[in-house]
Amino acid sequence: FPPSAEFAAAANADASLYQRAAQDREAFWAEQAARLHWHHPFHQVLDWSQPPIAKWFVGGTLNIAYNCLDRHVLDGHGDQIAIHFEGEPGDTRAITYRQLLTETSQAANYLTELGLQPGDRVAIYMPMIPEAVIAMLACARLGLTHSVVFAGFSPTALRQRIDDAGARLVITTDGQWRRGKPHPLKTAVDEALHHTPHTVEHVLVVRRTGTDIPWTPHRDLWWHDTITHAPTHHQPQPFDAEHPLFILYTSGTTGKPKGILHTTGGYLTQTAYTHHTVFDHKPDHDIYWCTADIGWITGHSYIVYGPLANRTTQILYEGTPNHPDEHRHWQIIEKYGVTIYYTAPTLIRTFMKWGKHIPAAHNLTSIRLLGSVGEPINPEAWRWYHENIGANKTPIVDTWWQTETGAIMISPLPGITTTKPGAAMTPLPGISAQIVDEQGNPTPPTNTDTTGYLVLDQPWPAMLRGIWNDPQRYQDTYWHQYREHGWYFAGDGAKLDTDGDLWILGRIDDVMNISGHRISTAEVESALVGHHGVAEAAVVAAHDTTTGQAIVAFVILTTDTPNTGDTLTNELKTQVATHISPIARPREIHIVPELPKTRSGKIMRRLLRDIAEGRQPGDTSTLLDPTILTTIHTNKT
Repeated sequence: FPPSAEFAAAANADASLYQRAAQDREAFWAEQAARLHWHHPFHQVLDWSQPPIAKWFVGGTLNIAYNCLDRHVLDGHGDQIAIHFEGEPGDTRAITYRQLLTETSQAANYLTELGLQPGDRVAIYMPMIPEAVIAMLACARLGLTHSVVFAGFSPTALRQRIDDAGARLVITTDGQWRRGKPHPLKTAVDEALHHTPHTVEHVLVVRRTGTDIPWTPHRDLWWHDTITHAPTHHQPQPFDAEHPLFILYTSGTTGKPKGILHTTGGYLTQTAYTHHTVFDHKPDHDIYWCTADIGWITGHSYIVYGPLANRTTQILYEGTPNHPDEHRHWQIIEKYGVTIYYTAPTLIRTFMKWGKHIPAAHNLTSIRLLGSVGEPINPEAWRWYHENIGANKTPIVDTWWQTETGAIMISPLPGITTTKPGAAMTPLPGISAQIVDEQGNPTPPTNTDTTGYLVLDQPWPAMLRGIWNDPQRYQDTYWHQYREHGWYFAGDGAKLDTDGDLWILGRIDDVMNISGHRISTAEVESALVGHHGVAEAAVVAAHDTTTGQAIVAFVILTTDTPNTGDTLTNELKTQVATHISPIARPREIHIVPELPKTRSGKIMRRLLRDIAEGRQPGDTSTLLDPTILTTIHTNKT
């Protein structure tokens, strides 16, 4: 799928980016950093003298909130809409850059009044409302290190994160709207703090749903009684490029959550650069919508910091894709004239399940670029996205990156890259990656299923600076496997095709070893979804005494496909064997009504693996609907 001549002629990126980055990598990153406002210039681009601890833009100082707000207002763009907020109940707000600066300044002034100092930690536990963005920006403005906790987390998960970060303040709401009903949030904070050490001095509460909530005098404070009365002017102070910006926790299959630490200058440089080039963003024309939640890294990098640094007008949507019905996303795109739409493969497959007649009922001609994030996108979903949302002409940027990388690392560049459905293509200019075997030897390009491990062999500006309070875990988790080479191991399997293009095969625990053959869960899922009767599929590896691991699949049927039991499952097994190899034939296929997903749309394959191996499922605190596991047990066939 080559770019159109029309798109290529106006694209932000051009092919010389790759050449310039290859010739002088540090000069390239200095050029990207120059797109920001620095209060004091840096004197060294990169200090890699003590790997794996990187220091980028050494000696430079800046303020992220100034870069995201003040400079746009001072440049005469104060009346540009920064955020079109679409609440789940249907309430809306259009917030200009001037208004966003005013409200962020008020929040910064009040947090200062509370006695918070640069380096203090603030936990933010909020739904997708403008005050969540304002809270993040106010923290960044003051040099406070924020820790955003996804509003779907349980009180126990919230307590773990508050404890580990040592937060002095929690910012939350009385509740959140979910499918037409208010759901409590403040009560979860109360429960979390009941069992936590007394580092938290105050809880700042935004009134969102208007429900009655418990109140602790002196500790609890209403946003509307405090921040909205604070002075509207605040003078931001510059901070060192390596000043801690935020901690974002990722959960593993075992152990306590890892607090991924990101700092200021390198992170903002790379998020702004990638947002500008990967999404081909034009600040005077585009309406941008990233459907992620701010509780995840995608929301940090591509809702808050990258887009606002680039003077973006964007959509902030509070609700779910199917409330009040399955038309909601397309109605929003139509209403605001969205031009750039960035979402997850899981949601794309859900749209496929609902049927192409739903987007077809709307005018989506404003869309000029589509993006995918969160997991490898199977070719069938890519083609459906391209045909039904992109009208067979819109470029798709399938982006690979992680919480740990901070920003996009591997992606096509629109206007330059000829894309392939399902391929991540190549590292971005300024990024260096290899596919290697267990000993660190490069794996050759191939059209077979020969796979390797994805490593990053050069530091990058937005890279994590460690795991909060656990430097040894940082070393052991990311740098141990290839410590002789000094490479970061991403934890993902990948392969190069004969064109040298890169295919991400998912987490290594999602790259199965069947009788010595390495088979990607993504490939098996793609083969299953290629069947006309399958809407969505998730595949896991279960222990097998004969083959080491065996493939177990969980499948959702399209609404018009009857479940014929063994007849259908045998047909699906044959489909996989035919499309990939008899080695890949699943041992079991279970027809289920739904899959266990987080509220951001990711399938929790870890829990499916527990079911496949007959274990009691592990932590379900991040699930959108924990009862779905019982339903799967009851309905699987």
